[in-house]
Amino acid sequence: AHVTFCTRQDAELLESMGFLVRHGHQFHWHNRHYENFEGFLAALTSRKRKSIRRERQKVAEMGIKVRALTGADIKPHHWDDFHRFYVDTYDRKWGYPYLTRAFFDLLHETMVGDVVLMMAERDGRNIAGALNLRGGDALFGRNWGCDQDFKFLHFEACYYSAIDFAIEHGLKRVEAGTQGPHKVHRGYEPVHTYSAHWIKEANFREAVDQFLRQERQLKDEEINDFKDFSPYRTE
Repeated sequence: AHVTFCTRQDAELLESMGFLVRHGHQFHWHNRHYENFEGFLAALTSRKRKSIRRERQKVAEMGIKVRALTGADIKPHHWDDFHRFYVDTYDRKWGYPYLTRAFFDLLHETMVGDVVLMMAERDGRNIAGALNLRGGDALFGRNWGCDQDFKFLHFEACYYSAIDFAIEHGLKRVEAGTQGPHKVHRGYEPVHTYSAHWIKEANFREAVDQFLRQERQLKDEEINDFKDFSPYRTE
C-alpha cells in the first residue's frame, strides 16, 4: 500500500502505524504578500534581481509574448499547438509522450476551469506552452513544450509567468515539481515531500527500510545545500 504526497503530519501518523516513510523534495515559490512581480524581485539580492530582469528582457526582445489562458479563453487550437509542443519536446529528449491529444480534450471537458495554460506567441503564431493546474491556494506546474529553442523562454513560461499569475490571483505558492537546482536561483525554494509505504513481506520490508534511512539523510543534506544558494536577501 502506498500513500503519496501526504503531509508531514500524515506521514508521522502512518509511520507510527508501521508504514515506511520516504522523504523527497520539490521546489516551491511562496507568495509573501507581494503586490506584483517587482515586489517579489525586491526581496532578492541585487545580483539575482538583475539576472531575472535580464532574462525576461531577452525574451521580450525576441518578440515573444506569454499569455495565461484559462477557462473559455482556451480553444481547441490551443490544445493542438500545446500537444505538438509536448510531443516535440519529448522526441528531442528521447522520452515517450504518454499524454495523447484526446487526453487534452478530456481535460478541457472536465476541468478547464482549473487549467492555466501559458502560451508563448511570436510573429502571430504559438511557439511554446506550459500547462498548469490551479488548486485552492496553489498553482501546480505540469508539462512544458516548445517547437524551437529560445534562450530563457522555458524560465519565462514555466517560472516567471506562473509567479505573475499567482500574485495576480492571490495564490499562496507555485509548485514547480522536482529536479532542477536552477529553480532555486529563480526564487523557488526546496521543500520536503513525503510518501508512506506498507510492505508485508519482512525481508523485502527490511531492505527497503534500510535504503530509506540512508536516502533520508542524503535528502536532508541536499536540501540544506540548496538553501545555501538562496537568492533571497537576508536582513
